[in-house]
Order: sequence, then C-alpha cells, then structure tokens
Amino acid sequence: MAFSKNIRRQKIKVSIRSKVNGTPDSPRMSVFRSNKQISIQIIDDVSGKTLVSASSLNKEVIDFKGNKSQKAEKVGELASKKAIDAGITTVVFDRNGFLYHGRVKALAEAARKGGLKF
Repeated sequence: MAFSKNIRRQKIKVSIRSKVNGTPDSPRMSVFRSNKQISIQIIDDVSGKTLVSASSLNKEVIDFKGNKSQKAEKVGELASKKAIDAGITTVVFDRNGFLYHGRVKALAEAARKGGLKF
C-alpha cells in the first residue's frame, strides 16, 4: 500500500533534519505550508528558541491582494526584514519535507532578495 502524503513528508523531514541544524551564528529557517497559509520561523536549535517568525496571517501580508505564491513572496520579504533587524544575516534553509517548488521556492527567493544568505 502506498504511503500517504503526510507520512512521506515526515520521512523526508527526518532525513533533512538529520543534516540541517541551526546554531546561534546561522539559525535554521523552517518553512511550514498548509493549503491556505504559509509561515516561517528562524530557530536557534542550541537554545531551542524561535528568534524571528513571519506568517501569511501577519497584518502586513493579510491585507495584500494576490495569489498564494505572491503572498509567500511577501512573507519571505517580511521574514528577511525582521531577521536583518534582529541581526541575523545567514541562515540554514529547512524546507521541512516540502518540495522546493512553488510557494516554498517563492518564499526562499524573496528571502534571498531581501538580504538573507543561505
């Protein structure tokens, strides 16, 4: 019997997390994508704290009229702006088991354009 999408994503996630780890110098940028929303957290895994977060439910993004990929770009820009304000310039990208394609790719490219290095 075939795996469900969620089981497949969890297996990919475990594989990614075995290789990707956030440090205070370069924290982990974790993306979560649901059917309607997308969110991002920049996490220091050593101390176990979220340093910066942004979501498509933030008031700057929720007022924006556009499709889901365009909203993901706005979230990426917002996250990079918040991260740079917090003194974070380099991160490690954690796609969290999602394919690097569509909204995840749009978010990552917008964050790079905003000044984050990964």
